[in-house]
Amino acid sequence: MKFFLICLFVVLLLAVDIYFFQALKSIFKTKKKAIKWSKSIYWGVNSAGYFMLMALMLIPFGFSVSRDLVRLFGNFLIATYMSKLTGSIFLLLDDARRRVLKLFRKKEKKGESAVVEKVAGNKISRSEFLSKAALATAAIPFSTYGFGIVSGAHDYRVRKAQVFLPNLPRKFDGLRIAQLSDIHTGSFFNKTAVRGGVDLLLSQKPDVVFFTGDLVNEETKEVRDYIDVFSKVKAPLGVYSTLGNHDYGDYKRWSSPRAKRRNMEDMYEAHRSLGWDLLRDENRLLTVGGESISVIGVENWGTGRFPKYGHLSKALEGTSEVPVKLLLSHDPSHWDAQVRPQSDIDIQFAGHTHGFQLGIEIGDFKWSPAQLRYKQWAGLYSESGQHLYVNRGFGYLGYPGRIGILPEITVLELKKS
Repeated sequence: MKFFLICLFVVLLLAVDIYFFQALKSIFKTKKKAIKWSKSIYWGVNSAGYFMLMALMLIPFGFSVSRDLVRLFGNFLIATYMSKLTGSIFLLLDDARRRVLKLFRKKEKKGESAVVEKVAGNKISRSEFLSKAALATAAIPFSTYGFGIVSGAHDYRVRKAQVFLPNLPRKFDGLRIAQLSDIHTGSFFNKTAVRGGVDLLLSQKPDVVFFTGDLVNEETKEVRDYIDVFSKVKAPLGVYSTLGNHDYGDYKRWSSPRAKRRNMEDMYEAHRSLGWDLLRDENRLLTVGGESISVIGVENWGTGRFPKYGHLSKALEGTSEVPVKLLLSHDPSHWDAQVRPQSDIDIQFAGHTHGFQLGIEIGDFKWSPAQLRYKQWAGLYSESGQHLYVNRGFGYLGYPGRIGILPEITVLELKKS
């Protein structure tokens, strides 16, 4: 059944390619050499895509394909076919126009070469005009997709927020917390730019740093080349971290359960090498001048299909007398499902959504497809005296870029109300 669906998918892609090629043919219809070259390039590029699809079809039969290659191909498919489908709207308009005219002008020859419009001083058929419009329109999503990779992937933004807490000890009034989330080292392609992001965080001079999960995509070895970069993340009161859904190795086929356990041990060692205090359903006291607040970290816990490894009650043990509790929990859905109903935690720090790496943010207005899945997906949320901050993510997954929703370094300041 799966093989049949892939074959059907290939047929649909081929149909889109053949249909969209009409636009190229109509533009170069009087230039045989141009048609020849455009045909060679167009079908050459698409043939590479079909070859990759054939390789993917053989995976169930033991054929091995690099996951990086799969991601690259996935991005190629999204960029090219999103563009072709957008441009095909104009081709559909042209086809619909022809059929309407054929109904009402039965005597008119097929192709309607006699019907012309004046565009930019030249005579051009409506079909040719719509074909050119199709190509121009197709270039918009393709260019935007490329711009999101070249410009958006590492365009780090510092986002600042203040949270007022009535029980905050005076020694912590003005505490600056920097938050990183969703680093996804396995996706990086520009180490220099990543170093720039770390330098930007350090320039904020935070008192403490929180990392809220997803250090890698699939396996711990992805972080090896970046230990030297992220080990520079330090703060006077320490760096505290927790795990995200991608950090457990659940998205990779392991040769044995032992190999997966070894990967998990490597993950714990990676946090130690970074100098980060990994909180696994446990808590720590931050103490300044004899006053204390609690930093709590849980294993990943999310609603829906995401794993529920965390135990909030265990993580809270021994914190009942602490006046302020700060929680590191990767998935924001944890807030409504357990954190608010079952605890007096003041602020949860989360990530996970990436803001879908796509959306619009203008002033106070923000929109992203992420909100179709998550009630809280980016920024600060407050309800009944409890707060949640969702970081938009430092890295990226799948699509190696960002459009509108840029990578984030959070600086959240605690104030006594």
